[in-house]
Amino acid sequence: MAGNQKLKDNYQENIKSFQPKPPYVLNCLKAFIVGGLICGFGQAIQNFYITFFDFTTKTAGNPTAATLVLISAILTGIGVYDRIGQFAGAGSAVPITGFANSMTSAALEHRSEGLVLGVATNMFKLAGNVIVFGVVAAYIVGMIRYIFKTFF
Repeated sequence: MAGNQKLKDNYQENIKSFQPKPPYVLNCLKAFIVGGLICGFGQAIQNFYITFFDFTTKTAGNPTAATLVLISAILTGIGVYDRIGQFAGAGSAVPITGFANSMTSAALEHRSEGLVLGVATNMFKLAGNVIVFGVVAAYIVGMIRYIFKTFF
């Protein structure tokens, strides 16, 4: 057994020189630029709602988020968002558009199983976890704020 472990360790050390080094700086730069462009596009949508539909800064947030989710779902459905994700990595996954992409991808992956059992059921596999932890985190933060506001 000890001989096998030593052989595995030697193998790991020997193959390190043949493995390509990931371009960390370039990947970070691409993620930063694409994530920033997505956020800038979201800001442009929010400004559009404020300018043309008389929303305030506070009330324009929800329609802006819904618009970004819709656009990313459409881009995922036609295969464009996947190419953006391949290029940008985490830059496309961090904004709300990445969340919409993951939901839409899960739904599209199971569309052959039908509308209810395939699409609807699998769409919320990821979203359910995010919603549950979001609600729990909001509750905990709200309780902490209430305690501090009441007693301090």
